[in-house]
Amino acid sequence: MRFRQTDDAVINRCQKWAELNYRTPSPVAAMTKLSGLSDRSFVRRFAKATEMKAIDYIHALRLEAAKELLETGDLQVEAVANEVGYEDASFFGRLFRRKIGLTPQQYRIRFSALRRALSRD
Repeated sequence: MRFRQTDDAVINRCQKWAELNYRTPSPVAAMTKLSGLSDRSFVRRFAKATEMKAIDYIHALRLEAAKELLETGDLQVEAVANEVGYEDASFFGRLFRRKIGLTPQQYRIRFSALRRALSRD
């Protein structure tokens, strides 16, 4: 998945870091530290550059990874949540449903079958 890359070199470096490290605890704090900016400056600059809050960016990365795991594997939903960086599986489930429009299990049923059908062609 590719998100809007920015001409802001500091924020672009943080985006690249996030793509590799979104699973870590407190990734926004780590990005802020990596940027060398104050908390307030980082928040403002990240939002301006990406048109997203940093935490929403992390959630989007995590949810894309979760979708891939749900489509291709058979891990329990709780294990998927942990794998993408969420300690609280119920929070993950609520966030997934709010952002994707389906529960993780509904998503798995719908899209793993579609992926299998497409791969047979």
